[in-house]
Amino acid sequence: MTNQPSRVTNTPVFSQTITDFWRASFLNGDVLFSDESFTLTINPDLDEDRRVMVLETSDGRVISVLTPALAEKAGLHHLQVLSEAIFRQKLNDVGITLHGADYLFYFSKADKIELLQENLVGDVRRLTEQDDIVFSEFQSSASEQDLDDAQVELDHWTVFGSFEHNRLVSAASMYPWEDDLQIADLGVLTLSSFRGKGHARKVVRSLCKYAYGQGYEPQYRCQIDNDASTLLAKAVGLTLFGKWEVISPDSTDREY
Repeated sequence: MTNQPSRVTNTPVFSQTITDFWRASFLNGDVLFSDESFTLTINPDLDEDRRVMVLETSDGRVISVLTPALAEKAGLHHLQVLSEAIFRQKLNDVGITLHGADYLFYFSKADKIELLQENLVGDVRRLTEQDDIVFSEFQSSASEQDLDDAQVELDHWTVFGSFEHNRLVSAASMYPWEDDLQIADLGVLTLSSFRGKGHARKVVRSLCKYAYGQGYEPQYRCQIDNDASTLLAKAVGLTLFGKWEVISPDSTDREY
């Protein structure tokens, strides 16, 4: 294995759990190319649905990883010079396409401390299976598109809700992102007629404070063209870590 210099994604603003996870995801393997702006790693142990990944960190550096078979298929071993643009073009030439990118948001170390010291107010509480009727009514008041985008479910690892006049109007749920990983992915949904009143911010911050108490780092993902979700992440106090892409299910490559 080739060890990549720690400058890549090694920003002190985020917890070690977060930086270690993304470093392992992209830098475990043999570094095929690296300069100040672009790094490419070859890793034979990638999952099938992540056999090509690209991460652009908030400081503008880009790191990529793919399997040896795809690297060979794209002819990457034979190039003397590489860049992000060349890499993407080589993938495209052999039918390897990437899914639409997600923004990745986390609490910085400083903002985590502030959250843990905050006395959260408002009619917000943790939801349980006893809230099934309340939650069903909440879901029935939301559009199918909003439900699909938010992916908020009562049977997730933990769920919090915000109420107005005893009605559930906003909910956020969270689940461990991967086995044996102390990062929990979250989703949030607020009924359209109750948006802009601070419900989403309160429910997400309550959920995240609880997650920290259970030993998890909250993770907030959204598509880069989802302006409302991006604005919410910032309102909650989250900081952009980077932009993450994986291979598209519609990719026409054939690895085997």
